[in-house]
Amino acid sequence: MVIMHGLFGTSDNWQTLAKVFAQTYKVFLVDARNHGHSPHSDEMDYFAMANDLKELFDNENISKAILMGHSMGGKTAMFFAQENPERIEKLIVVDMGTKKYPPHHQQIFDALLAVNLDEVKTRKEVEAIVSSHFNDQSVIQFLLKNLYWNDEQKLAWRMNLPVLYRDIENILVAIPPKVCLVNTLFIRGGKSNYIHLDDWADMLELFPNAKLETIENAGHWVHAEAPKEFYSMVQDFIQ
Repeated sequence: MVIMHGLFGTSDNWQTLAKVFAQTYKVFLVDARNHGHSPHSDEMDYFAMANDLKELFDNENISKAILMGHSMGGKTAMFFAQENPERIEKLIVVDMGTKKYPPHHQQIFDALLAVNLDEVKTRKEVEAIVSSHFNDQSVIQFLLKNLYWNDEQKLAWRMNLPVLYRDIENILVAIPPKVCLVNTLFIRGGKSNYIHLDDWADMLELFPNAKLETIENAGHWVHAEAPKEFYSMVQDFIQ
């Protein structure tokens, strides 16, 4: 099982669930390029990320896997599935549709870009700056997981913030119009607005062997907000 995180995330976001899945499967948690411990790159689009994934499959001798991705990771998984359907046992896409999305990350970018990493001395200072832009504590803590002390003992972001900001349009694009017959499960959060029920017909055109499930009491971070329900839904689908 190979699991991909979303924008601004890291593989750590999936640690808890991955440990449960690891009782049944060999699990790979992947940091996308420009995220987590993966290298920073000037190239940031789904073709590059899907290619990274293919390289991982090849390097680790994964002939076929269950592939699961959340948000940006879900779109990466869909791009990969369209090009490499024979490498996928089952595809699970978490709260991400096939359509192009309008820009909606400006508030997060404003908060992150307001932090002058040459001036701040503590994590608390960074938290205060980010918190002054919005007050959703769960999102703030999620973003601050990217903060670390570098070799020069200065605070730094693990993500490549300038490139993510510059290329955000590449992350919002629609899936190419190519039919993929892989057995697919789309899971949406009932409180999230990423997949509307009237998107479903278009999604089915590209992924005709797909089904859509909703976890009503969850938002965009479905797997973190309703882990037990999410786990059993995925297991039911795989089995």
